[in-house]
Amino acid sequence: MGKATVVVGCAVAVAVGLAAAVVVRRRMKKEGKWGKAMGILKEFEEKCAIPVAKLKQVADAMTVEMHAGLASEGGSKLKMIISYVDCLPTGDEEGVYYALDLGGTNFRVLRVQLGGKGVGLVNQEFTEASIPPNLMTGTSDALFEYIAAELAKFVAQEGPEYKLPPGRQRELGFTFSFPVMQTSITSGTLLRWTKGFSIDDVVGQDVVAQLSKAMQKLGLDMCVSALVNDTVGTLAGGRYNNNDVVAAVILGTGSNAAYVERAQAIPKWHGPSKSGDMVINMEWGNFRSSHLPLTDYDHAMDAEGLNPGDQIYEKMISGMYLGEIIRRVLLRMAEETAIFGDTVPPKLKEPFVLRTPDTSAMHHDASSDLKVVDNKLKEVLEISNTSLRVRKIIVELCNIVATRGACLAAAGILGVLKKMGRDTLKDGDQQKTVIAMDGGLYEHYTEFSKCLENTLEELLGEDVFKSIVIEHANDGSGIGAALLAASHSKYLEDQS
Repeated sequence: MGKATVVVGCAVAVAVGLAAAVVVRRRMKKEGKWGKAMGILKEFEEKCAIPVAKLKQVADAMTVEMHAGLASEGGSKLKMIISYVDCLPTGDEEGVYYALDLGGTNFRVLRVQLGGKGVGLVNQEFTEASIPPNLMTGTSDALFEYIAAELAKFVAQEGPEYKLPPGRQRELGFTFSFPVMQTSITSGTLLRWTKGFSIDDVVGQDVVAQLSKAMQKLGLDMCVSALVNDTVGTLAGGRYNNNDVVAAVILGTGSNAAYVERAQAIPKWHGPSKSGDMVINMEWGNFRSSHLPLTDYDHAMDAEGLNPGDQIYEKMISGMYLGEIIRRVLLRMAEETAIFGDTVPPKLKEPFVLRTPDTSAMHHDASSDLKVVDNKLKEVLEISNTSLRVRKIIVELCNIVATRGACLAAAGILGVLKKMGRDTLKDGDQQKTVIAMDGGLYEHYTEFSKCLENTLEELLGEDVFKSIVIEHANDGSGIGAALLAASHSKYLEDQS
């Protein structure tokens, strides 16, 4: 009995010891997994870090590139496109004008009624439509005919209060939010597509001619009186309401900036200017500098995209790309550390499946158990049963990417202010510098917009920052296009 007891006792002891060893190995394996995941996170954070001194270098580089782009065609990655907008709205405009705002995967058609001096905007109506995915990579005829058909539907709903005088055409401001080299206020050739579009047969062609052809085919009696970039339109819309608006920034699916320059400061401009000023469409999304904190994830996303080597700055700060950077980091974690289990979730392998509105919602999750993060992972990536630890990593990833983007956007704004000489205070100068800001990223991603403004204050200093006003210009690009159609109306001489 005694011997048997000893044998059994030894067997139990061995079993307990083996079980304990398994638990220890599992714990070590688990801790190793988390250690590796945190190592990837830490490495990414360090690569994205951009201290104030480095941000000021980015701003200086932006200013240098602005000078170079103004001096000559091809002198800089910044196109510094002359917009031919040399008379911004004054508030005296009157009549009914239309706007077509093609900003990305959606477009809007607007109708505005202007009451003239002291009256302002009397009425506005709009409709919105999505571009079918097949038209984003099809032919130019198919794309513009679809847009013109939606425009015609909207015009057909015009009420009697918008009746035009006999013999007068409807006038349209066309906001086309892609890189265009303008040749006049009513013409411009497409340089390249961005934002997921790829229609080769229209690159190098006049986009106004393409739209006009489609409108004529439908029998739509309308002329384009102003071709504008969305940022130029936003500036015009802001100026209509506030004479101190001198620049505009779009932070949405893509990103760009425009500002008012003295015409005499543009060596490549040889024409007259009605006001002595000229609005410049910077196309700042194409800015690049050795000071930008690019990571391996950025390089890979750029190389695998539709326009490798282009729009580097935009790919770091705009809404189309922030979620994709986060997805790529999470994919590496899933592959190397199995934080989502032994099998990599298939959805996590799909490019651009994680959109910035999703990452914004996760970043803003204030619940103790990060329930919003949990729900987004289930809805978007089909990942269930995540631990709180995993969800905290995801929130931190969102914070790193958003912070980098917001800080770089602030540095770009500082570069523009430096070019305009508005980054310092002059004795007795009480002038406000107002920047009209539009775009869903700025409007809806609160952590991003707060970080941008806080960073700009840190870069400028408290006293100078007090003279800077960032004004949200909701729907600025659409209304701005209608206003520019009014201020450049072909019937202006008849009205005077």
